[in-house]
Amino acid sequence: MRRHQQLQDLSREHHTALQLALRARRAVESGDAAQIAASAAACIEAFSVELDPHFVIEENELLSALARQGEHDLVQRTLAEHEQLRDLIVQLAQPDATALRSFAELLNAHVRFEERELFEVAQRYLAEPV
Repeated sequence: MRRHQQLQDLSREHHTALQLALRARRAVESGDAAQIAASAAACIEAFSVELDPHFVIEENELLSALARQGEHDLVQRTLAEHEQLRDLIVQLAQPDATALRSFAELLNAHVRFEERELFEVAQRYLAEPV
């Protein structure tokens, strides 16, 4: 589905996040401690440079607009998942296969939730005339 112009950059960034999650999952599946550590470091870097700034944009712009429209359940779920991902990234400072798997699985599920549910609702509001 073609995204509204205001969602296009966020949606493109989701693709990058899915790739990160896939690489992390593969590192965990390898069972190799060096791959797990390297993937954890890559996740920490990507989180700092890409994911957290992405979350901040969503929180400050998209979620606040959706909250004004009464979409509190979607907003709360999104905020809760952002917080869980932030907690997991802190855990990855001490590379661990369990934390890396949890991060990869949640990131994947979160992106899919946003694309399939959150952005679909947001798109309806963005399509309405002001």
